[in-house]
Amino acid sequence: MVLVVLDHDGNRLKKGSLEALTRARDLAQALGEKVAGVLLAEEKAPVEEARKYVEVLYTATLGPYTAEKWAAGVLKAAEASGAKAVVAPSSRQSRAYLGRVAYALRAGLLEDTLESRAEGGEVHATRYAYLNRVTQKVKAALPVVLTVKPNTTPLAEPLPGEAEVVALEVPQVPTVEVLERIQEEKKGVSLTEADVVVTGGRGMGSPEAFKLVEELAALLGGAVGATRAVVDAGWRPYSEQVGQTGKTVQPSLYIALGVSGAVQHLAGMNKSKFIVAVNKDPEAPIFKHADYGIVGDVHQVLPAMIEAVKKLKD
Repeated sequence: MVLVVLDHDGNRLKKGSLEALTRARDLAQALGEKVAGVLLAEEKAPVEEARKYVEVLYTATLGPYTAEKWAAGVLKAAEASGAKAVVAPSSRQSRAYLGRVAYALRAGLLEDTLESRAEGGEVHATRYAYLNRVTQKVKAALPVVLTVKPNTTPLAEPLPGEAEVVALEVPQVPTVEVLERIQEEKKGVSLTEADVVVTGGRGMGSPEAFKLVEELAALLGGAVGATRAVVDAGWRPYSEQVGQTGKTVQPSLYIALGVSGAVQHLAGMNKSKFIVAVNKDPEAPIFKHADYGIVGDVHQVLPAMIEAVKKLKD
């Protein structure tokens, strides 16, 4: 079997899960195996949707997330399915628990892969390194644990039938106990899954100016991003930070507003398909990486961009 970890929001599978399914199907075809899924949940999970994408579906309700619990759940599914490979969407959570799974399975760990293939009892993959400036080719012998970088792989389509659902009995590992969770309210599309990202930098001047950033992102069906300087100033939440110490995004369109283009920020977005930059400094480093650049005051350019998008939509 090739086992896929299916991330979800409680109601629907996330986009990253559909990318991971495509990779898993390719590996399974090369290895002559079937595809199984594991759906772990705190309370509820989209079981009916998930069973349309795999041939066997393992489920478990584990309560509040901890890396230990999720590692135990994935490991139990891997053992039950006899998985030769475990494929999962790349995320902060998966980085926290899949290393434990790989260690327990004595498996190679290939993280943030751009593409992958099975050949001769090995899995070959590519990934970025050195602040996304270099593409590495890596390989590991089976068994393998592999994560899929967001926005790199076509989305899987449902299969004709519906999978058998198998409930797992996962041993409790209460080393860490969650006492309280303060949930940040999420609006719109997820930053790492967005096809359009509109990011504001320190050049926006104030937290109030981000209302226009939010408006443009909403008009384009995208997500709002922020630089580290903006997050450190308390203007925007850390969940929106793009860069080496934030999130890595790879949308079709990345709009950088008042962003200078420090190397740490570029590491999180320089593989976007198209980059549009607005900055009043013609020497700003961001222009060296932008496909389209506008030299001007972002407070004048941004409202004009919003009006132009509104006219196009009308």
